[in-house]
Amino acid sequence: MPHTPIAHFAINAFDLPRAREFYEAVFGWEFSEWGPPGFFQIETGSRDRFARVQGALQERRELVEGTPTIGFECTVAVDDVQVVVGAAVASGGTVLLEPTTIPDVGELAFVRDPEGNVVGVMRYDNSD
Repeated sequence: MPHTPIAHFAINAFDLPRAREFYEAVFGWEFSEWGPPGFFQIETGSRDRFARVQGALQERRELVEGTPTIGFECTVAVDDVQVVVGAAVASGGTVLLEPTTIPDVGELAFVRDPEGNVVGVMRYDNSD
């Protein structure tokens, strides 16, 4: 399998305005509403889509039932979500979110590694 880049990160927060103010003040990031309520895209600085990592600020969720997601949630760009999910399971991981289509974005799944870390895998639509 070729090396695959981290393409997206998400920050989960209970208090979205407070989190937004923090990241605006500390890093100068810009936020814009996108998609469902309580979801913001983050511009981290570079406008070059191949040089930037796209970010999101969203309401805190539980990818692992009973455990609020704390820390940055990373998503790796892949060519085939099913193949990567299969490799994760074969390597001792578990599936937290079965492959799901996000219209006009791509196909997403979340897996947990044998150490308990969660990672997203996404096949992005090439609509740009």
